[in-house]
Amino acid sequence: MKNPRILVVDDERDLLHLMTVALQKEGFKQIETAETVAGGWDAFQSFKPDIAILDIMLPDGDGYELCRKIRERSNIPILFLSAKSEEIDKILGLSIGGDDYITKPFSPKEVAFRVKAQLRRAGYIEQEQRIAVGPFKMNQTETEVTHDGTILSLTAKEIGLMACFMKHPNQILSKETLFEQVWGEEFFGDDNTVMVHMRRLREKIETDPSQPKFIKTIKGLGYKFQVE
Repeated sequence: MKNPRILVVDDERDLLHLMTVALQKEGFKQIETAETVAGGWDAFQSFKPDIAILDIMLPDGDGYELCRKIRERSNIPILFLSAKSEEIDKILGLSIGGDDYITKPFSPKEVAFRVKAQLRRAGYIEQEQRIAVGPFKMNQTETEVTHDGTILSLTAKEIGLMACFMKHPNQILSKETLFEQVWGEEFFGDDNTVMVHMRRLREKIETDPSQPKFIKTIKGLGYKFQVE
């Protein structure tokens, strides 16, 4: 399916706008929004979405209620958005038919990545060819990275860093380049932002982060993704 339909239900209009823009930037054109359970249900019946993103706390009920109603009619992927981070809330959301649970605050781009992953798993988006560099593989929509076949639990920024490295293996990339590519902003000498994310990324891909095998620091120049 080349243009999946996406339903987003949230009572925060600014957040609806941000998610709509983020999804559009990822190539999704058919997006319907609603701010209540009733509005979401009406939109589901008329718009017939291929995936739904539901906020938990809504003015006239909750996303759980809407999820149950959708599940009576459809098996489309459902993602929950919530300010609640308790494990019991996540378990409840998944147990009633949710496919993913995202805790606020979050990056709208991360939601777009999660949407792509769910649509791919559900067969709405064809499996992409993967970029393979050493033991690492990344799908071309840049939503998932594996190491020796195991999916890495990476944040959106960490996936962005891996995308830069895997497209430029064995090349030195400056902090400025990484920041501008991943954060989409002009670099103003904030080394700490890049360094913190690099440390976290190393913790997830390196056997010994203190002696990295893959992400090498090149003093005074930046970083190099070293692979054979």
